[in-house]
Amino acid sequence: MEHNERMDEKEMAEFEQKLRIALQHREAPLGLKQRVLARSRERRQAERGRWSLVHMAQRIAASAVLAAIFGSVAVYRHVEERRKGEAAREQVLTALRITNKTLDRVGDKLAENSR
Repeated sequence: MEHNERMDEKEMAEFEQKLRIALQHREAPLGLKQRVLARSRERRQAERGRWSLVHMAQRIAASAVLAAIFGSVAVYRHVEERRKGEAAREQVLTALRITNKTLDRVGDKLAENSR
């Protein structure tokens, strides 16, 4: 058992030595800060590009919806004007028929009186 304890102590000492070496302060490589900042800027620009595409797609969709709404309103107004025009035409034709019948009656009475 004593042999295993020594191995464990030796292994622990080696581990501690490796850990000290790994945790020693080292200077960053030259240009690391600039490379990190440049990558960060590139990512932000790429995200802005994606966002601008999303916003552009949203604007196009909103424009299409508005065009459809305005187009529908224009068609509705055209149909409504046509309907009103046809109703007015029917009223005029009805008035002409009534007038024609009245004139026929007046003509018939005049013809009876002149006999």
